[in-house]
Amino acid sequence: MNDSLQISPTAFSIAAVERDCGLTKDTLRIWERRYGFPRPGRDGYGERVYPAEQVDKLRLIKRLIDQGHRPGKIIGLATDELQRLAGGPTRAALALRASAGESDPLAPFLACVKSHALDALRDGLAQALLRLGLARFVDEVVAPLNERVGAAWACGEFEVYEEHLYTESIQGVLRNAIRAIPQPAGETRRPLVLLTTLPQEPHGLGLLMAEAIFALEGARCVALGVQTPLWDIVQAAAAQRVDVVALSFSACLGPNQVFGSLAELRGKLDATVEIWAGGACRALHRRPPPGVRCFRSLDGIAPALAEWRAARAG
Repeated sequence: MNDSLQISPTAFSIAAVERDCGLTKDTLRIWERRYGFPRPGRDGYGERVYPAEQVDKLRLIKRLIDQGHRPGKIIGLATDELQRLAGGPTRAALALRASAGESDPLAPFLACVKSHALDALRDGLAQALLRLGLARFVDEVVAPLNERVGAAWACGEFEVYEEHLYTESIQGVLRNAIRAIPQPAGETRRPLVLLTTLPQEPHGLGLLMAEAIFALEGARCVALGVQTPLWDIVQAAAAQRVDVVALSFSACLGPNQVFGSLAELRGKLDATVEIWAGGACRALHRRPPPGVRCFRSLDGIAPALAEWRAARAG
């Protein structure tokens, strides 16, 4: 039956869909059998190919699953229903602001991303940083912008490369701000924090946001970037004699990946090194792993550092 589907010039191979949507080939085949979607056609070699409109819908489904929705409840929904579900709260909030005569403070940043006005985007972000200070900038600008850009991508309003342009711009502004933070003199109770992500986690913006808050709170930071192999994390922690390994998790990782990797890392690290984990991974907050301190938001970093210092005072 799928062979009768007309193949468009913009059809995607199953490998391309896997890369684009973050859904494994096995998942795509299981959904095809269980739910009747996606409905790929076949190319001249009998291989699955997916029309662009199905790929757009798969992006939306993946984002909603990352937010906690179950596949069986949403796969049968029409694309416009999925878009409302993915972007509903944000759009409703915007509608309330508009009815009250309020402007959307994030709209200029989003417009710069869409028009590829990167200099204007970076200038606007830098001005917001100066006006708000780094902590409020992260909380009031970067965090909600991440949500809006992600929702725009899921709804097809932004292309993948436009999301990447945004991410690079934000990272540049944050790195410059972190470098400009003055280092306290004579402070002896300053924890050394190693920041990274596990090998399966490619997203680093949350990690950089956390580094900004750690630095503001007087911690010393060693940033390894993303997707660091576990043994390299262990070696770096020992060589640098760190006090805390801080890990960031996006919603793209499954619970088994998260808990298995954290358990292995906890077993390999010196017992005196704490593991702190945060991000959008819901499983972390539903069932925190043993020996790991989990954060629901960046607001938890300051009190955690205060507790760390108090435990070592005297």
